[in-house]
Amino acid sequence: MAKDFTYRGKSIEELKNMELKEFMKLLPSRKKRSLKRGFTEGQQTFLKKIDKALQGKIKKPIKTHVRDMIVLPKMVGLTIHIHSGKNFAQVMIQPEMIGMYLGELTMTRSRITHSAPGVGATRSSSAISVK
Repeated sequence: MAKDFTYRGKSIEELKNMELKEFMKLLPSRKKRSLKRGFTEGQQTFLKKIDKALQGKIKKPIKTHVRDMIVLPKMVGLTIHIHSGKNFAQVMIQPEMIGMYLGELTMTRSRITHSAPGVGATRSSSAISVK
């Protein structure tokens, strides 16, 4: 049997019904302080988009550059496209992501793969046959 998700002893339904001030008390100090200072303009417009999506007014996916936004309980279940520096990464918000920053959910650096070393790159590369 699957265990129901709880965040600091509160279920998802309880978290969604909480006000922001009550939810802030459950967060760690850095995130609590970030929310206590208030939302930036970018975060406010992002929250307005989320509210419209929850009401069903927006059909397109929500795209955002706001990586410093904390995942709130009302975002659970939404698919958000988060900018990773070059393109938008599609992220489905799960209950386990509550309290994380959006930037933590997408990687900004990709793995670098190189082909064979060039001729004369180093002394050890001279041992590789050149075709």
